[in-house]
Amino acid sequence: MFGIDAPELLVIAAVALIVIGPKELPGMLRAVGRWMATARNMAGEFRGHVDDMMRQAELDELKKQVEAGTKDAVLDLQGLDPTREIKAAIAEGASDVEKEMAAARASVDASTTDALAPPPVTTAELTAPAEPVTSVSPVEPEAAAVPPASESVASATPEALPDEPVVPTPANQPEAPPKVAVG
Repeated sequence: MFGIDAPELLVIAAVALIVIGPKELPGMLRAVGRWMATARNMAGEFRGHVDDMMRQAELDELKKQVEAGTKDAVLDLQGLDPTREIKAAIAEGASDVEKEMAAARASVDASTTDALAPPPVTTAELTAPAEPVTSVSPVEPEAAAVPPASESVASATPEALPDEPVVPTPANQPEAPPKVAVG
């Protein structure tokens, strides 16, 4: 403050103590404090009045420009609309979210198709089952043709094989009951 450091303040305090005296020093400091507070309040009021005058001068100038009809004075009321800016920011955020969701869906779809793709078929899996092939007629299940036990699928000729492929059921899955047509 004003280029006065601690050593200078100590010298001023010592001189004040000697000149004023220890009895009157507290009262003198209170009076100086009150005077400083009053000076600060007056400076604050002065600054406030100057700011008010500046605002009033700016408003008077703007009023003159509006009355004169200059291009600079045209008020853009739509430019003063904060909701338009907020809506634009929300729409931009929503489009960013949609892009991220599309990228996430594409990565999930790619990973699920890779995970759900059937494993490649080897020639060992294409060998014929060891069980004999039976065909069940949907109309008459009792009259189903069962080949003799000596014949196997491997020794059967292509004419003897059924038209529909035979899909073996897993061991832990129960066999489906034969279909019977009701008529």
